[in-house]
Amino acid sequence: MSQKPSIPKGTRDFGPQEMSRRNYIFNTIREVYSLYGFQQIETPAMENLSTLMGKYGEEGDKLLFKILNSGDFLRGISAEDLQNGATGHLAAQLCEKGLRYDLTVPFARYVVQHREELTLPFRRYQIQPVWRADRPQKGRYREFYQCDADVVGSDSLLCEVELMQIIDEVFRRFGIRVCIKINNRKILSGIAEMIGEADKIVDITVAIDKLDKIGLDAVNEELREDGISEEAIQKLQPIINLSGTNEEKIATMRQVLAGSEIGQKGIDEVEYVLNQLSIVNCQLELDLTLARGLNYYTGCIFEVKALDVEIGSITGGGRYDNLTGIFGMPGLSGVGISFGADRIYDVLNQLDLYPEAVTTATQVLFINFGEKETAYSLPILASLRQQGIRCEIYPDASKMKKQMQYANQKGIPFVIMTGETEMAEGKVMLKNMTTGEQKLLTPDTLVYSIQNN
Repeated sequence: MSQKPSIPKGTRDFGPQEMSRRNYIFNTIREVYSLYGFQQIETPAMENLSTLMGKYGEEGDKLLFKILNSGDFLRGISAEDLQNGATGHLAAQLCEKGLRYDLTVPFARYVVQHREELTLPFRRYQIQPVWRADRPQKGRYREFYQCDADVVGSDSLLCEVELMQIIDEVFRRFGIRVCIKINNRKILSGIAEMIGEADKIVDITVAIDKLDKIGLDAVNEELREDGISEEAIQKLQPIINLSGTNEEKIATMRQVLAGSEIGQKGIDEVEYVLNQLSIVNCQLELDLTLARGLNYYTGCIFEVKALDVEIGSITGGGRYDNLTGIFGMPGLSGVGISFGADRIYDVLNQLDLYPEAVTTATQVLFINFGEKETAYSLPILASLRQQGIRCEIYPDASKMKKQMQYANQKGIPFVIMTGETEMAEGKVMLKNMTTGEQKLLTPDTLVYSIQNN
């Protein structure tokens, strides 16, 4: 007996109704990106592993899906290498390519490769899948879509302001209540200086970023394991637990980081973004525990949480000043955001927020009575499609009951019948599958009747 087929854990199939809903998400985000002057690009699913490695920190590197070299990938590898070699060393020999982990690093590679073709500042958006060798769990998948927007070639904080307006507008259109959080990596660097652990900034941010997931005690324990002194951990506690309005938090942090130049600069940047957004009534929350554990962020960082559903971050992003420098183009600053389409999909499903019109399903089924009736129906079908009505004709002249069952099972709201009587009068019979009402109509009046029933 053959084994039942399956898909890898952390991946999903999407049927027609699900794809209609997902396309609603993609199209909504795409429309808002376009309103702000962003242009679409795409990059390959595979990148050279040298492009990806070292860009996401040690933890991120572990989550990269690596692709074995084509052909005899063990050529040149001795049995001793296989038995004694370190995993990382072997992977470097066996794998030259990997699946992209996110869209930001491939975008940085794209900018460097196509620099002469681009007009700066360059606003791009990209909607494509990414892959992470993570442990699958609720809201976390191994294959998922990101919907990114980035601006490169400008240091202006107006870029951050507009990206936050995009986030606000997208979730307004979805009807999802969210909290948009902001922090700044310069503030986090100032905090690391203040507690005497400036060289441990990466360890501190990686640990703090897990606060929502593992709790304060576990974060403190991880800091101890990373070699952060007990005195430094205790100095960190009031900052992690800081509450109040944005203005109160900023005032407190100005005092706490009075001796840190980089920390003060981070506060200035956050304050500017918050002030500009208040003018357009876009509300953000300053969260000093927000760290976003990716090493390439250097300025403002953002994260969005849904207020009515227990799920992780559904959007995130931040400023990166040094990313393209890794590929030989230093000094090109960028800032970007990424919508987690799969998590947004789950939120919309749980809250049942999809508009009724979100469908690409068939509106009208033409019953197939035979060749003569089909020849009569085909021009009417073509006319309806030209006018935007989604319709199909049953391919076989099966029994009427079978064709009606097909319409019911697919949820098709209207059925058209063209028998001898209808053809003789140059008309069709339109049946409303919900009410059972039938109308004898001319082809010219069909569209109005379908759209107004």
